[in-house]
Amino acid sequence: MDFFSQWVAFQTIVTKEIRRFTRIWVQTLLPPAITIALYFVIFGNLIGSRIGTMNGFDYIDYIVPGLIMMSVITNSYSNVVSSFFSTKFQRSVEELMVSPVPNYVIIGGFVTGGVCRGLAVGGIVTILALGFADLKLTNIFVTLSVVLLTAAMFSLAGFINAVYAKSFDDISIVPTFVLTPLTYLGGVFYSISLLPDFWYNVSLINPIVYMVNGFRYGILGVSDVSLWVTYGMLTLFIVSLYTWAWYLLSRGIGLRQ
Repeated sequence: MDFFSQWVAFQTIVTKEIRRFTRIWVQTLLPPAITIALYFVIFGNLIGSRIGTMNGFDYIDYIVPGLIMMSVITNSYSNVVSSFFSTKFQRSVEELMVSPVPNYVIIGGFVTGGVCRGLAVGGIVTILALGFADLKLTNIFVTLSVVLLTAAMFSLAGFINAVYAKSFDDISIVPTFVLTPLTYLGGVFYSISLLPDFWYNVSLINPIVYMVNGFRYGILGVSDVSLWVTYGMLTLFIVSLYTWAWYLLSRGIGLRQ
């Protein structure tokens, strides 16, 4: 395929993905916004008023970046895993497999769709957050780059989960037993610097810690971890997950049964 044909294929997949989650926005965009709004009310206004400050910031201001990032992570992941598995379940993935569309175009199309949904929900949550917290953007480059790389990383992870999944139950295992615990233990509601040395070191194993703190640095200007380590972790995971996804797709693993 020439470049123009590849671009048309990429646009087609992305357009299909965006139309998919916007057509049912009541199920894809509204529930995450309501859930995060409840977090703002409970943890921000009610509990936050008793906690006071965290690292020199009002508690609600401190947790807002983490809550925004949490919504981006969960929605970018869930969009790709559900969409690509539906393609497998409906057997339409076979049309992609026999078509001349390169694997990187297929992966890029689904990942871009996941990124779009993650950013859409993140934008809605950010607008809601303005009613609860005083957000000040410290570094727009760091903010945008971290959120884009994070959405891309978890979109790739969702793609891999969908390839291996054999039933609709399988696509909920990783979000339930891996993604949710790592997110809640990723410094969304607290600073890991407050933890004892042992648990602080354990927290550094959690990749979501770096993403939450990188995004927090872009908004508030503070972070518990090095910003360079954050970019290094994101780059490493994206390259590794993309290579894994490309290998699975090129070999037809989980797709040619």
